Amino acid sequence: MPRRTSRTALDRLRTPGRLTGFLKTASICVLIAGLLSPLAQTASAAEATAANDYCGGQCSDILPPGENGNATLAQVLLNQAFGTQPDHAEDQLGPYANLAKGYSALTNSTINTFFNDASFGVPSDQVASTLSPAGRTDVKIVRDKKTGVPHITGTTRYGTEFGAGYAAAQDRLWLMDVFRHVGRGQLTAFAGGAASNQGLEQQFWRNAPYSEADLQAQIDNAVANNGTRGQQALADANAYLAGINSYIDASDSGRYFPGEYVLTGHKDSVTNAGTIDHFKITDLVALASVIGALFGSGGGGEVNNAISLLAAQEQYGVTKGTEVWESFRERNDPEAVLTVHNGESFPYATKPANPQGEALPDAGSVSTEPLVHDATGTGADQSASAASATATANALTSAKRGMSNALVVSGKYTASGHPVAVFGPQTGYFAPQLLMLQEIQGPGISARGASFAGLSMYVELGRGQDYSWSATTSGQDIIDTYAVELCQDDYHYLYHGTCTAMDKIEQKNSWAPTTADGTAAGSYTMRVWRTKYGPVEYRATVGGKKVAYTTLRSSYLHEADSIIGFQMLNDPDYVKSPQTFQSAVQHINYTFNWFYADSTHTAYYNSGNNPVRASGVDAEFPVWAQAAYEWKNWNPTTNTADYTPASAHPNSIDQDYYVSWNNKQALDYATASWGDGSVHRGNLLEDRVKKLVAAGGVTRASLVKAMADASLADLRAEDVLPDLLKVINSSAVTDSTAAAAVSKLQAWLTAGGKRTETSAGSKKYADADAIRILDAWWPLLAQGIFEPGLGTGLYTALQANLPVDESPSAAHGPTGAHAGSSFQYGWWSYVDKDVRAVLGESVRGPLADKYCGGGSLGACRDILISTLKTAAGKTAAQVYPGDDLCSAGDQWCADSIVQRTLGGIKHSNISWQNRPTFQQVVEFTSHR
Repeated sequence: MPRRTSRTALDRLRTPGRLTGFLKTASICVLIAGLLSPLAQTASAAEATAANDYCGGQCSDILPPGENGNATLAQVLLNQAFGTQPDHAEDQLGPYANLAKGYSALTNSTINTFFNDASFGVPSDQVASTLSPAGRTDVKIVRDKKTGVPHITGTTRYGTEFGAGYAAAQDRLWLMDVFRHVGRGQLTAFAGGAASNQGLEQQFWRNAPYSEADLQAQIDNAVANNGTRGQQALADANAYLAGINSYIDASDSGRYFPGEYVLTGHKDSVTNAGTIDHFKITDLVALASVIGALFGSGGGGEVNNAISLLAAQEQYGVTKGTEVWESFRERNDPEAVLTVHNGESFPYATKPANPQGEALPDAGSVSTEPLVHDATGTGADQSASAASATATANALTSAKRGMSNALVVSGKYTASGHPVAVFGPQTGYFAPQLLMLQEIQGPGISARGASFAGLSMYVELGRGQDYSWSATTSGQDIIDTYAVELCQDDYHYLYHGTCTAMDKIEQKNSWAPTTADGTAAGSYTMRVWRTKYGPVEYRATVGGKKVAYTTLRSSYLHEADSIIGFQMLNDPDYVKSPQTFQSAVQHINYTFNWFYADSTHTAYYNSGNNPVRASGVDAEFPVWAQAAYEWKNWNPTTNTADYTPASAHPNSIDQDYYVSWNNKQALDYATASWGDGSVHRGNLLEDRVKKLVAAGGVTRASLVKAMADASLADLRAEDVLPDLLKVINSSAVTDSTAAAAVSKLQAWLTAGGKRTETSAGSKKYADADAIRILDAWWPLLAQGIFEPGLGTGLYTALQANLPVDESPSAAHGPTGAHAGSSFQYGWWSYVDKDVRAVLGESVRGPLADKYCGGGSLGACRDILISTLKTAAGKTAAQVYPGDDLCSAGDQWCADSIVQRTLGGIKHSNISWQNRPTFQQVVEFTSHR
């Protein structure tokens, strides 16, 4: 029986997929006829006035599926019944998908076949519409014919931001509403009690259980601590909110609001009864808390680290077990690909010589703190329990699912002498997309690019007049786990020697069936116990004492602070050089790698509030909640502390090239996630860009080709399979099944080791058998190599730190299967190092033991051949068992990317690519 697609994390909103089941097509047509409403605006011959643009037509971008993320009820019903798309709902999906087969013939002149022209302004013959929102005379929203992107031009700062808010609501109102409720832990009450909705609100509310007062305090503090810029940010946010709310009122009275409000019971399609709540400023912080937790919050996982360390010590003894654990942790692996590769060291969260204050749990004593209480109806059924377990695992895992990549080359190595960059964030694939495109031109603002819906008062990733910037998730550790000793009962703890009550924070939710989500009625209460050291995540004993493990994040209560950095990035009077760019992103407390390019310079900076830890504290493990082990000058009331200075963060200007795919930033700079070893998907970029730079004459087209080629590569095939085959072929392969499999794998390697269609649109992979064999073989070979030596307990514990595999068809990352992003987390480095050691090759930073065959080449070969034969015997239906989209055995479909529905509009799946969701290609020709 086909399994259902895993719907972890963001694929949480059940959409009206059953509409065609309960409404006959004829009925839909009748309904649509009665629901068609007047268009909100019409086209005019006006032309947007472009600000100074120094890119010379050489800036491009893309963001699938399309700019328009709102659909009226009529449009939703038409899409569900006939597959028709609203204008600009998916016109960027085709060009994005087509690069997978079209990149090999790419030239500079054909880049915009696959990307949008990201020049400022709109040519007069390309203007689709011009709108003065709410009749204002100080702002216009011009939309272009090709993509419908809003180009907002204001003559006053207030008008500019009002227009940005209005345009955001035009394009993403429903999505914005969904995520303000996610951030408050209120999604089920708003959108329905589907198990996926329950999981989503639980995942994020567990990490940021804010009250309304907490949200407002963030705003007040951000304004108070940032002088004139803080006041400007508040004014901008209020103008932006006024624009959003103006559109809500206009669409409500004009009856062209998103149809999901009807389908979820918030509006009546006949009488128009019901309300769409206005947005308020605390909604923006709720939205920011979701985005920050998902993409910009590195760290945590100390309890899982402790559990696997204890398992290693049980297996090997304390000294040897610790050595084994450290070798798998790869804190500072000498073979890891680096973004700053000039040899400069940036020590952070390194292993102390004499660790102090560790509070490791007693073996078997750890239990996860329950979040859900008093569940009734569908809040307590089996699917809800499974969703809750998945949400908990996602919230507490140390393997943060950071994504995104960047390729930046200095002008010294380009054909034009100007830097070239291809970069963007991997934020998953959704309908509507989490990000939206826009151009904003007004007093103190001049930028085009992408912003998260509901936070688009500024462009967050994009280009200015003569510079461009982007980010990747960095994942350095800004979250620590403290063991608070309990006193009196389970809800009091010792704080500096005083028995102190925990704060109880609750969110009560209930739901009933709607057209969009037929989940039966249910309810529950989410409850978090909060201490001065953060929310309680686990209970355990340490040396027989009862403790609660809490997590303290440096950005906790500070998600709003980063608004200042984004404001600076949009200000042409502030960012004028790589140095001022670095200064701007230093004001962003999310853990990101930031990249910059103008016509002469490139730059890099790693952002985040990195706390200064007490001497001797090892960031890998829980420590006692005692004054001696707290962050330096930590204030529990404001959650502020001393942070490492900007110079201690990895940073660079004008390095020959930069690559980042969430790999290690620099020497001695530890990240919280595991897997920064000899094989990382960052190697796929490093190898290609290094060759381009060595040859010189890099162009926009050649750098896009490098990115696109890496996006189709199977990391395991490219970087590990050659050594696996070297072991197998160390003597003649006489078994016919194994020999046939080896032949197929070798032929695939010779062809490039890529997961690509036989031809565009064929929906069949070239080398399909070899791909099937490796997909089946990898988990088997990893188990065969490591479990005998590690023992089942340690082998299992280490998988909680780092999953064995992350193939395109697996359910992984923040979005489950069909997510695109792949090969970030896996045991490829472990296999690579071990197999090379068995082959007698040089290995820098080896594992503590040789595992494959106990270090014997012959025994290792036997393991590989045995597991290979088992894998080769697995049918496609066994390897790709099918889900609610794909039939069993459909390999291409299993890998394919789905725009996961967060609203009522559906899109077709596209062929797999491992690349940014929003992407820029830039080469500036001049500078102010």
